[in-house]
Amino acid sequence: MGELSKTLVSLSGPKAVHGIIPRALVEVEEGYKTPTPTPTPTLTPTPGNGAASGGAGKAPERVGGGDTMEETEYGQVTVVADMHTRKRLMAQKVLEGGPGSGFVALAGGFGTMEELMEVTTWNQLGIHKAGVVLLNINGYWDGVLQWVQAAVQQGFVSRENAGILAEATRAEDVLRMLREYRISSDRMALDWGQE
Repeated sequence: MGELSKTLVSLSGPKAVHGIIPRALVEVEEGYKTPTPTPTPTLTPTPGNGAASGGAGKAPERVGGGDTMEETEYGQVTVVADMHTRKRLMAQKVLEGGPGSGFVALAGGFGTMEELMEVTTWNQLGIHKAGVVLLNINGYWDGVLQWVQAAVQQGFVSRENAGILAEATRAEDVLRMLREYRISSDRMALDWGQE
């Protein structure tokens, strides 16, 4: 993700990337410097970051949620208290986006799978209507797509809701798929007071 972030920033500038990381992960994620703890979510000045000072790594510029950050070679970084806050803020940023905004799952581990299933479930429940696209390079997501088909065959997922997860096999198709995304006719029409 760091290389992807740096590439996007080099092509489109620091505002093209907004990373959100829980404070505890800053300690173990490669490329981050340990932030000075703050008692409340406030601006934490950093006397230079990896990009500006020539040091190794990226320093979080803010602790809390949603404030504007200083810009680094990795874009903007918000440090939050926990994983729930991270996921809520990430979803909020996506849902505030314009046409073509949505959720794209790249290859990843347990956390990626958990976040993918959460935004997919939220779509099914009518919490949001943003597209959910699997970038399925070299068949990485084939097992998940097979599981969805098995869930349809067993009656756990409707055929219409199986389409909540869209598959792109080329990166250049993702934006078009998000822009053309159509919600399932079988998703729940619940009033969550936020769409």
